[in-house]
Amino acid sequence: MTTTWPAPAATAPVRATVTVPGSKSITNRVLVLAALADGGSLVRGALVSRDTELMAAALRSLGVGVDLSTAVTPGPLRGDVDVDCGLAGTVMRFLPALAALADGDVRMDGDAHARTRPMSTVLGALRTLGVDVSGDALPFTVRGTGSVRGGEVELDASASSQFVSGLLLSGARYDRGLVVRHVGPPVPSRPHLDMTVAMLRAVGVDVDDTVPDVWRVSPGPVGAHEWDVEPDLSNATPFLAAAAVTGGTVTIPGWPSTTTQPGHAIRDVLVRMGCSVSLAGGALTVTGPTRLVGVELDLHDVGELTPTIAALCAVADGPSTLRGIAHLRGHETDRLAALVIELTALGCGARETADGLVVTPAPLTAPARAWSSYADHRMATAGAVLGLVVPGLQVDDVGTTAKTLPGFTSMWARMLA
Repeated sequence: MTTTWPAPAATAPVRATVTVPGSKSITNRVLVLAALADGGSLVRGALVSRDTELMAAALRSLGVGVDLSTAVTPGPLRGDVDVDCGLAGTVMRFLPALAALADGDVRMDGDAHARTRPMSTVLGALRTLGVDVSGDALPFTVRGTGSVRGGEVELDASASSQFVSGLLLSGARYDRGLVVRHVGPPVPSRPHLDMTVAMLRAVGVDVDDTVPDVWRVSPGPVGAHEWDVEPDLSNATPFLAAAAVTGGTVTIPGWPSTTTQPGHAIRDVLVRMGCSVSLAGGALTVTGPTRLVGVELDLHDVGELTPTIAALCAVADGPSTLRGIAHLRGHETDRLAALVIELTALGCGARETADGLVVTPAPLTAPARAWSSYADHRMATAGAVLGLVVPGLQVDDVGTTAKTLPGFTSMWARMLA
């Protein structure tokens, strides 16, 4: 779906209960771990979206049995295959370390913009571990030999925590295990690293992360497991934002009381912006205020929430400063530049800083052109949030939301109904 979508405006405060499908981040980690396990793993609640289908298809080509609705059955990893990464960071950064364990060449490529995303860090780390890799960005080839000696590697993961997670997920299957040392500015999206470590431990892998910025994975088996995938809390944020910008109330069932998902942080952000937030009976409920409050936030660990939060800031009662998100310049698109362009087109004041954004609210008007999604699912959903309060706003390529949230426009319509 590449045509423009007329983002519906809210005619009253939004009041709805919205059920959100499973977490993309958890699902794709489950698939990798299950592919490396000693036996079959059961999977419940997995997300079925473009990113997870790409991961499943890649693993099937490597010899793994994958049914996203039920189970994953590992098999000998074979090479001489081509892998389509699409625009999925978890596929392009998690699979090279696993592909090194295959017997034969694994050729990886993806969408046009995926070829611009940073990859040299993880590929260079694999070379240090003795893996034959040609190329430093998509397209590249991992020449697997059926085993990896493992050992210690030093890298700078300040551009993405996925570089560390991708190595750790396969590290237990390396002959000597794996030690990853990060040297450089702080690693972003720390909750995703916590997620990776917790999931490795759940399948019996020995991981020592007691030394800051050092992760030690002991060699050994990866256990079969029964996985229950949590709802994707980051995908829930646009729906909660709908309550925030319209003064309405939205409830998300199945919200975990404890989680490693970065989306959990939206609770505190919404409270700081003036919303009422409650978690009871396994459901999160947000009620929006008469007027949102401008904020100063460090989003370094939860950068993926930035497009939604920036949309909220655009309708707040004063300026907001968002810091710690320079790494978003290397995501699906340069999210900082994209947000400045699109917010400015609506009449909002927006400018980049060295590591973030300053958003200064002003009366918003739909421009003659559509809000551009830049093939970025979170830019598309941010446009939908603003469309609630900017009549006539259109969003281009809203179908890009299928990357992590298929059926988004239908869910949005049901929420408004």
